[in-house]
Amino acid sequence: MRWMTPLLSSIWLGVAAMALGAEPAYDPLAIVAPSDRRAPLDLDVVDATRERTIPIRVWLPESQTPAPVILFSHGLGGARDGNAYLGRHWSGRGYCVVFLQHAGSDEAVWRDLPFPERLPALKAAVNLPNTLARYRDVPVVLDRLESWNAEAVGPLAGRLDRAHVGIAGHSFGAVTSQGVAGQRTQAGRQPFTDRRIGAALLMSPSLPRQGDAATAFGAVEIPWMIMTGTEDDSPVGNATPASRREVFEALPPGSKYELVLFQGEHQAFGDRVLPGSKRPRDPNHHRVVLALSTAFFDAFLKGDASARDWLESDAPRTVLAPDDAWQWK
Repeated sequence: MRWMTPLLSSIWLGVAAMALGAEPAYDPLAIVAPSDRRAPLDLDVVDATRERTIPIRVWLPESQTPAPVILFSHGLGGARDGNAYLGRHWSGRGYCVVFLQHAGSDEAVWRDLPFPERLPALKAAVNLPNTLARYRDVPVVLDRLESWNAEAVGPLAGRLDRAHVGIAGHSFGAVTSQGVAGQRTQAGRQPFTDRRIGAALLMSPSLPRQGDAATAFGAVEIPWMIMTGTEDDSPVGNATPASRREVFEALPPGSKYELVLFQGEHQAFGDRVLPGSKRPRDPNHHRVVLALSTAFFDAFLKGDASARDWLESDAPRTVLAPDDAWQWK
């Protein structure tokens, strides 16, 4: 079978298993219910206390039964309509996927400016007030989702499994996710951790601006998956491919995972070209992201033992490129 591509091999094995009456092998790239027919739902969450509106985009699964929830926090200059490839796939796998838009560090920062002024504006938006605002957006959105879910009627009435919530984010969105998913301060506190979050996916994470990695990440209790690339730097901030990998190194053992895409740049995890990119995105990068992230959430939000077995085996090599790095502890 060495001449078969991983995809053809997977299909062949699935057909063979069904012919023998056995369960097909776990496949995180298989879509349970295609989402192409369903348009996402755009809503606004209003935080009256802060006089702040948080736009969200919701991708719902086909099934009407309560679905596990994945929140997604965009990177600097992004919006709720970014990373649609994740919304389509994860909702097709049975998740309710909610993309948050963070005022003050979203696309409004740069969109109406002349090109030479965009990068300075983006750099200025990476500040403590915007970071704290992002942290506080997450529980506000979760509270509102819970109230919508409890309503007798409405587009989200009874659609959410509130007991199984995960979060994902890219770049500034990874910083946001870190802050609400177990990162500690220099004093060892977790002021923004939301205990409703049961698993976190960090794409292009960052070290804390103050303190050390061991203090920040050494006591993370929930499953974390780190995704980065060998060329994952950024014109904003001081993060480097090496510093991003220090996050995984500092995590305690137990349901912690790390993917390093070979020649993966900062844009590898998004769906738009970012300033400073050296080459077109490798089309396999999104395939890898979808496979590993889906298996991660299946394992820790759905409690799927076959997904965890898949993650902690040689199976991911069927989607990884030869020089991609994959490890867990």
